[in-house]
Amino acid sequence: MKIMHIISGGDVGGAKTHVLSLLSGLSRTEKVRLVCFLEGPFSQEARELGIDTVVLPSRHLFKVVSGLAKEIDGEGYQIVHCHGSRANLIGALLKKRICAPVVTTVHSDYRLDYLGRPFHRLTYGTINSICLRRLTYHIAVSNAMAGLLISRGFDPQTMFSIYNGVPFLEAPPARSREAVLEEAGLRTEPGSVVFGIAARLSAVKDVGTLIRAFAQVAAKIPASRLLIAGDGEQRAELERLAGELCPEGSVCFAGWVSDMDSFYRAIDVNTLTSLSETFPYALTEGARQKKPTVASRVGGVPDLIEPGVTGLLFEARDVDGLAEQMLALAEDPALRERLGNSLYERAKRDFSEEATVERQKEIYRILIRRAARPEKKRDGVLICGAYGKGNAGDDAILEAIVAQMRRTDPDMPLYVLTRTPRKTELRYRIGAVHTFNVPGFLRIMCRTRLYLNGGGSLIQDVTSTRSLRYYLASIRLAKLTGNRVLMYGCGIGPVQRGGNVRRAGRVIDRYVDVVTLREDSSRAELERMGVTRPEIRVTADPALLLEPAATERVNGWLRQQGLDPEQEYALFALRPWEGFAEKVPAFAAAAAGVRAWGMEPVYLAMEPARDLAACRQAAEQTGGGAKVLSVPEDGSLIVGLMGRMRVAVSMRLHALIFAAAAGTPVVGAVYDPKVQAFLEYLGKGRYMPLAEVDAPALLEAVRGALLEDRSEGVEKLRALAAENEAAARTLLEEAT
Repeated sequence: MKIMHIISGGDVGGAKTHVLSLLSGLSRTEKVRLVCFLEGPFSQEARELGIDTVVLPSRHLFKVVSGLAKEIDGEGYQIVHCHGSRANLIGALLKKRICAPVVTTVHSDYRLDYLGRPFHRLTYGTINSICLRRLTYHIAVSNAMAGLLISRGFDPQTMFSIYNGVPFLEAPPARSREAVLEEAGLRTEPGSVVFGIAARLSAVKDVGTLIRAFAQVAAKIPASRLLIAGDGEQRAELERLAGELCPEGSVCFAGWVSDMDSFYRAIDVNTLTSLSETFPYALTEGARQKKPTVASRVGGVPDLIEPGVTGLLFEARDVDGLAEQMLALAEDPALRERLGNSLYERAKRDFSEEATVERQKEIYRILIRRAARPEKKRDGVLICGAYGKGNAGDDAILEAIVAQMRRTDPDMPLYVLTRTPRKTELRYRIGAVHTFNVPGFLRIMCRTRLYLNGGGSLIQDVTSTRSLRYYLASIRLAKLTGNRVLMYGCGIGPVQRGGNVRRAGRVIDRYVDVVTLREDSSRAELERMGVTRPEIRVTADPALLLEPAATERVNGWLRQQGLDPEQEYALFALRPWEGFAEKVPAFAAAAAGVRAWGMEPVYLAMEPARDLAACRQAAEQTGGGAKVLSVPEDGSLIVGLMGRMRVAVSMRLHALIFAAAAGTPVVGAVYDPKVQAFLEYLGKGRYMPLAEVDAPALLEAVRGALLEDRSEGVEKLRALAAENEAAARTLLEEAT
């Protein structure tokens, strides 16, 4: 690839480190030219790193733009990459004059770049804000920064994330722990655990919270120590605070430290207490030395620090929460070692210089591919379903569908109708419009090729006739606006009212091209409605294709909930329904029964807003501290969690589907025909009507389920679920 990077040349700090590190790595395999507008330390250091660097005086703006445009097209540059406000202005002016796509990296919140400088904020800040909007592609230096930009209206489908990587070399630090601590003037004693922070001593770093929390730790563990590296306007104030709150000699201010590897090797626990961050180097520099880390949950920090897996998090300014996490690390050497090793492995894999360079090259390849994509009058898929309503099953269906559509065409625009558009955009990086924003989704329908009525039991009138009418109307509108229409891995029915049966049958028969169903009973329901024209295939639920999360993530999540990953568990997924209250004692007695078999019962609320009360009611009657959990939002984590269960007893359909996807034995308490239909389609599912549930019957069903071999049936269903994707691909090809 041939890439031109444009930057002012006066940059310092994290942006400078990121750009020079990135270009140094890219230059090893790609043709890279760096264009600066100032001669100085930045350009000189770039040349020393072997980066092809030129400096252009920027007095004549349009002359510079014209010259760059000729060079870019004449020499065949494939990407123009901008950094900073001046470069963004040049990029915005170049955009329509060159063939190559223009992308900018957003290194910080552009609204805060000129804070405290009113004139510069009004001029350069305003120009930069306008230019950022004019550029098509944006790279944020963390997922959190990407989320911030998306929340301000930037297109999630042209937004990418990258991280500040550091080299993971195995060279030992220059100085020993003893030498570093002695030079700083910090005396330790046997059993001392040294907490450390490297930060500018300013308000945004909130080192005061660390000192207050450390005072609580030192009161309980007098041998604890705190080493603070850095300087700034708050140093005197922080020194006074430490003197007032902490034991004499327990806190040391080391000033600026140049040898960061030796500093991090010298401490036992790395801390970060910032009120705001993008993605701080302090995390990866500490990770490089395998230091367990406790950090504030801000910016891009949670992208690396996953609670209980790669570190510990606390809410910014929460002194007591930080103190609790610090005490846990101070008292448990095994925890420190485990978190430090896990952090090292994660950071080396995903946040090293090498990973950053590879991620950047991947982004370039995507942009080049999109630039070569033939322009189409219509393009993309609009997905409709019961999304954004707090139901983990429905949202996991969306996660699976998005993944399947990305496999079909990774550059195809995707849109979804959802109750939470902004949250959906942030999570899936796709376009989103509110379910009831009719003008909004009509505009999208007029430019997409495929309308995907996706997953779940949308065509039914048990919960509401209004929702049935909504989905039928949206199908009709999608067809009338020129889309192919696919009902995707769905369940049909029950539709009980005569008028609804006729209306649903008429709309599906006339406006739908292909229907893929998750079980045989849905085909029978369509036949009852008189649907004959669309192609109908019985496949399986899309959520069956979700892959389980990594073991370390599942273990970390379990630990967060106070559960031992080595324990065996039996899961109960309950929901309020007519007749449920009378059956609570039966579920509770069955849970107590599996405990006698060596499995600890846990209750999982699949739709917390509705299910938590029901699960808590059963847990109280179970006794023994039975845990009640709210389902995680991540579908792969749900499947991973299900895979750790010995058995799943569930009223909720998608708890059964997730358990089946993980190969976990299932027992169904049937309150709705769709639950029975899935278990019958599964082949070996054990179930009973809710009205017939009692403890002996449940325990007998659990015993039988544990003896079944379910692997063959699950693999068959996964293969069928993949056929949904094939149907979508065919319709997209026909619509081209």
